[in-house]
Amino acid sequence: MKETTRAQISRCLLLVAFSLVPSHGFTFPRSDLAVQRTQLNAPSVSQLQMASVAKDTDTKATGKQKTRYNPVVVSAEAEALSHSETTMKLTPSYALFQILTKEEGGSVPETSEGNALRDDTALKVGKEDTLADFKLSEYKGLGGTKNIEDLPDPFKMVEKELQPFSDSIKELVSTDQPILSMAAKHFFEKRHGKRFRPTIVQLMAKSVAAATPEKFVAEDTDNSIPGWEWSGASDVEIEGGVVSSDNHQGSEVWRRQAQLGQIVEMIHVASLIHDDVLDEADTRRGGEAVHKIYSNKVAVLAGDYLLARASLLLARLENTAVVQIMATALESLVAGEIMQLKSAPETLLEMETYLRKSYYKTASLICYACRSTALLGGHAYGSTVATACEEFGFHLGLAYQIQDDILDFTAAANVLGKPALADMDLGLSTAPILYAAQEYPKLRPLVMRRFKKKGDKQTALEALYKSDTAMDKAKELAKFHAQRAIDALLRLPQSESRDALLRLTHTVITRKK
Repeated sequence: MKETTRAQISRCLLLVAFSLVPSHGFTFPRSDLAVQRTQLNAPSVSQLQMASVAKDTDTKATGKQKTRYNPVVVSAEAEALSHSETTMKLTPSYALFQILTKEEGGSVPETSEGNALRDDTALKVGKEDTLADFKLSEYKGLGGTKNIEDLPDPFKMVEKELQPFSDSIKELVSTDQPILSMAAKHFFEKRHGKRFRPTIVQLMAKSVAAATPEKFVAEDTDNSIPGWEWSGASDVEIEGGVVSSDNHQGSEVWRRQAQLGQIVEMIHVASLIHDDVLDEADTRRGGEAVHKIYSNKVAVLAGDYLLARASLLLARLENTAVVQIMATALESLVAGEIMQLKSAPETLLEMETYLRKSYYKTASLICYACRSTALLGGHAYGSTVATACEEFGFHLGLAYQIQDDILDFTAAANVLGKPALADMDLGLSTAPILYAAQEYPKLRPLVMRRFKKKGDKQTALEALYKSDTAMDKAKELAKFHAQRAIDALLRLPQSESRDALLRLTHTVITRKK
């Protein structure tokens, strides 16, 4: 694949991402407006004006600080020009939630605007939760004896709602150009997969409906500013004024959340089509990749078209904060691709670099979709509910990617639906190989040169399969993130849909394909 083609795809993705960001965007009230919330301390207005994280520092045993810069898509100066005092500036999820275990040098990030409200009981006062102490390790497949099948089946719960998904999404991406239309509809017509991301959005929509929005009260002479205007929450027009489990199904709120699920799937499929061109992959989801059926040019255009349609549908959700959050997810996909292509050799050995890349390429879309679902349901950006949603999506997305990377070494290609050992063929090192390199230092130069020399891949594989700890450590890392996803979910009131998400999390790290 020519470097120019890679650059063209990244540029197209980036242009679509930035086309979503509104010029005047998310409006906040005056900075002197004091905000309080019943039961819990609400974030102030200044707190809700998110500060962008450009770099972070790690303190090593030597006491020296090392500065790690995030993937740069646009310069800090250009970024500053696109913001005003009233626009939302999002903090990346990895700066809000723990990315590595304590044993591997990880720590809980400092309290800030996006993670301040994480009380375990605030949303469940007077409500029973029979699964409040849920631990994955107590269930079969992860060392325990309990049956996860006792919890609601996540896919069956929303099966009827998602049944018309393929038909309706095919209509949403229709075009008068036959070839482009067929390429864009490829994955939707084949009905491949279980629609993992739309299922998460649909279940999360039901789960947040069971939580009463935390009330924010303005302590100011000017009480004319409705909370939804500054909080990012959609203005909910529904009987009673508040979404609940009783009035959610079939409501306008439900419709918009369902459409968000379709938008997320469009973005995901577009990224798959583009990735397959970049990686020169022959198969995807058990079938031929789009560019193999048509051509690279048609595949790139089909991916661009899906992103353009997703952008339009996103604007029609009529929530500026959600538009900016999901536009950030698009930008993250580009950042992940740049990070994958351009990371310095020495950073390729770092587990945190691998996890950040996984966040950009996989987890960001899931976690931002989860927080956006809460906003569409009438919950404020900084609320306990919205924070729990993003934290769940962050950890679930990382657990999903780590398990994917484990399966790359343990499952056959015909089971995966894509080529096995694909990452190594691209010169990428994932969790199992990185842990093997910690045990066998001779692998480190191979990782740093991206397995370019003859015999490098074979040497790395032999070391991995010889190791007694590498694969187990990778599985423990996936389990760590899955349990953190569970812990975030448990802050929400108990409901069938929330419990179905608990089961889905278990499925993510016990699946075989």
